[in-house]
Amino acid sequence: MAGGLPRTKARRAAVQALYQALVNNETPQKAGLEFVTAEYADKIDRKYFTTLIEGTIKYQQAIDAELSEAVDRDLNAVDPVEISVLRLAVFEFMHLPEIPYRVVLNEAVELAKSFGGEQGHKYVNGVLDKMGARLRPHEYQAAKSSRGKK
Repeated sequence: MAGGLPRTKARRAAVQALYQALVNNETPQKAGLEFVTAEYADKIDRKYFTTLIEGTIKYQQAIDAELSEAVDRDLNAVDPVEISVLRLAVFEFMHLPEIPYRVVLNEAVELAKSFGGEQGHKYVNGVLDKMGARLRPHEYQAAKSSRGKK
């Protein structure tokens, strides 16, 4: 787990930065720098953090197009924490195939538990389950099969 910790912290900081940027209407890079220098300075995978922030911003239109197919409401009506977590996870699904499906899903659910509303993690899990089936079908099927659900 220790090897994954810097990336977990990078995801935490990235979600916080995306959330702060969304609610304060500022650029995620500015918000992100505050989190990197403050809370996570020497414990974060800075390169991964930068990849997450820059990628989520660069591909937000495509990410939102994918998300709009899987959510049950307008994206503007999704809780800001949940949409920040979902955008980050969908970016990883779409553009970082070396990160396993289960890792992306589990990390996103944990982020939603940490920062979201009481039931937010269930919503994030449900949406990402749909997204995984569409964006990572082979990994998704393998994960489902390994849990005994075929």
